[in-house]
Amino acid sequence: MPDLAASHRLRIGRYAEQNRIYLLTTNTLDREPVFKDFFLGRLVVEQFRTAQNQGHANSLAWVVMPDHFHWLVELQQGSLSELMQRTKSLSTKAVKLATGRKTGLWQRGFHDRALRREDDLVTLAQYVVANPLRAGLVERFGDYPLWDAVWL
Repeated sequence: MPDLAASHRLRIGRYAEQNRIYLLTTNTLDREPVFKDFFLGRLVVEQFRTAQNQGHANSLAWVVMPDHFHWLVELQQGSLSELMQRTKSLSTKAVKLATGRKTGLWQRGFHDRALRREDDLVTLAQYVVANPLRAGLVERFGDYPLWDAVWL
């Protein structure tokens, strides 16, 4: 059962600024490794691209891990909550359509970290996309298929 109190605490004090850079993270429901299936992971990636194409956010770096994703974005319009709600909802619909899944896909809430312009964004992007290497999913950087970064 999800911790609804913890989900609410994630929203306390959340403020989203246009043109600010954020690192967003969210987990699958019960940390189920749904995205071990490359095809299903690509459905999430498609939602990152949709958000960019519709002008909601500039995707700077991302990685879709088996049970969560990290997404480094520059928010363009709307709020972080709207961006994540749209991304999670549309990816859930796509996964359900592809698999016949009946249950939800994502845990409630998400984690965000606002970055300052002087933060080393390239280093953070490298950290994000190296997540599969640190998790032992691959032996060499770049071998994992579900990642991208504008600098790499």
